[in-house]
Amino acid sequence: MRIGIIGYGYIGRHVAHAILEQPQHGMELAFVHARKPEKLAGLPDTCRAERLDDIERFHAELIVECAHPDVTHRYGAGFLRQADYLPLSVNALGDARTESALLESAHRHGHRLLIPHGALIGLDNLVEVRGNWAEATITFRKHPKNIDFTDAGIDPTDIRDARVLYDGPVRGITRLYPRNVNTMATFALATIGLDRCRAVLVADPSLDVAIAEVHAVGIDGSIHESRKVVPVVGVSGTEMLASQLGSVLRAAGTRLPGLQFV
Repeated sequence: MRIGIIGYGYIGRHVAHAILEQPQHGMELAFVHARKPEKLAGLPDTCRAERLDDIERFHAELIVECAHPDVTHRYGAGFLRQADYLPLSVNALGDARTESALLESAHRHGHRLLIPHGALIGLDNLVEVRGNWAEATITFRKHPKNIDFTDAGIDPTDIRDARVLYDGPVRGITRLYPRNVNTMATFALATIGLDRCRAVLVADPSLDVAIAEVHAVGIDGSIHESRKVVPVVGVSGTEMLASQLGSVLRAAGTRLPGLQFV
């Protein structure tokens, strides 16, 4: 499968080099786009895309966004006219107009809008019974230094004890903490939607790890719960790179020999 990558930072570089250096995955690099074209100096000239409104000529079958939610807001529906689309910045779907446009374009043009696992425990099980969830809550607990407060209007130095920063619909938190809540958006889309799913974000200066807790109740009274504790680098857990590459491999339909779980 021919893969196009938008963004050549920490994640985009990792995915691009995995495609180039691991041919056993059966993927080919169609193009890479970076906000600063000089970053692509080490890549073949034939796969450097200078503009996002002119990428159809690369004939990508899967386009992966590793840059910023604005890419999806501006170009996502157009990408879906020509290829499958995997936005790693899932929080872009927190904008109702964008979510609607993506879904409409995907259905109209017969392409897949793909949502990454985001290292979320039990996502496949949640999706399998997606229509049977009555309520769902996802809670993140992090040290303030591992939360991006740029859009929230909060001074993290004022947080000296555990504080609930947000408690409400997932759609609302995607605007306030966009760099921290991609997994929350994934969980909401997998269960009862961005407007009904509850998100809780707690800043706790006593933590040196990130904690993610999910709780979903089925219409039959069944309960799905999980708790994940991981070290943190920046605003993400240390397993982030592996989980994002895993999503690309699954989206590309990669088939490797050996034991497989489906």
